Amino acid sequence: METLRRAVAADALAIRELTRAAYARWVPLIGREPRPMTADYDEAVARHRFDLLYIEGALAALIETLAEADHLLVENVAVSPRFQGRGLGRKLMAHAESIATSSGFREIRLYTNKLFAANIELYLDLGYRIDREEEAKGLGIAVYMSKPLGP
Repeated sequence: METLRRAVAADALAIRELTRAAYARWVPLIGREPRPMTADYDEAVARHRFDLLYIEGALAALIETLAEADHLLVENVAVSPRFQGRGLGRKLMAHAESIATSSGFREIRLYTNKLFAANIELYLDLGYRIDREEEAKGLGIAVYMSKPLGP
């Protein structure tokens, strides 16, 4: 059974643990921990929206979003290694699009590391376009993507 719920402050530790596990596979590729692995989730949970996806009572995946002035920003999508390959990332991206549409936004945006080619391919497959690439101050090249929503 799957359940989806909004995170509360008490979820910060579980969010940190899931995110660290989900992003660990990228460390050898980029030679450092990706930013989501080092984020302050106590602060992030207080300031951003997190939706947590549970399967059979276990935290399987999450999505972190921020309402900006004219769009919804997907800050983080993380799927526990135990649950990867089941389409949960796609499910959460569709959920983010629903949040954006119900909030009146006509666009959803995200960014990722250029070396995360599998993620970029997923986002392209979901209808996102690459808007620009930019050097991220010693962190590699960030790929900024967006998708128009609605009519």
